[in-house]
Amino acid sequence: MKLILLGPPGAGKGTQAKYITEKYSIPQISTGDILRQAIKEQSEMGKRAKSYMDSGSLVPDEIVIGIINERMAQGDCKDGYILDGFPRTLAQAEALSDSLQAYGGDIDFVIDLKVDPDQLVARLTGRRVCRDCGQMFHVEYNPSKMMGQCDKCGGPLYQRDDDMPETILKRFEVYNQQAKALEAYYSKTGRYKSVDASGSLEDVRSAVLEILDS
Repeated sequence: MKLILLGPPGAGKGTQAKYITEKYSIPQISTGDILRQAIKEQSEMGKRAKSYMDSGSLVPDEIVIGIINERMAQGDCKDGYILDGFPRTLAQAEALSDSLQAYGGDIDFVIDLKVDPDQLVARLTGRRVCRDCGQMFHVEYNPSKMMGQCDKCGGPLYQRDDDMPETILKRFEVYNQQAKALEAYYSKTGRYKSVDASGSLEDVRSAVLEILDS
């Protein structure tokens, strides 16, 4: 099963991806993670990506696609995978489709987690991150046992600048512009499904699994 998870920051993609990986035994592929891994391993694509990053430039889509192809060729992807954080734009979606078809495959499902922007603000403004180890907490959904202190290492918790209300709304606006083009593109394939991600984690999980099991 090859799956793309779409949704704005705070929609719960990571949480739902974890459920899916456990149920179907397929890996979650995060572009940020595999980009860092490719650079660490000094693969050919990783070296090319590093040259752009060292100069402060964006990594071109063709290199990102190449790194994704390297990752998808690994043994743990033989039964499928979840793409998380990619594609972000129409150009990336088209490049991904071309690449997959060249290898005789395609995406089975594109699941778009839809959330009201006001709820996203409520979710993200409550996030707190440990300054020392990076562990995440939430003041409402997953609070630390001692206010302002990490349960894992005891480090201080803080609120990231990009979790401020004004920044969140700007990020959502940018995401929404790109998401409309992706929705139109994938809707033509018949594989696009939207899920109301405003409910509880269990309700969203049930809706996602119902799609995957259909």
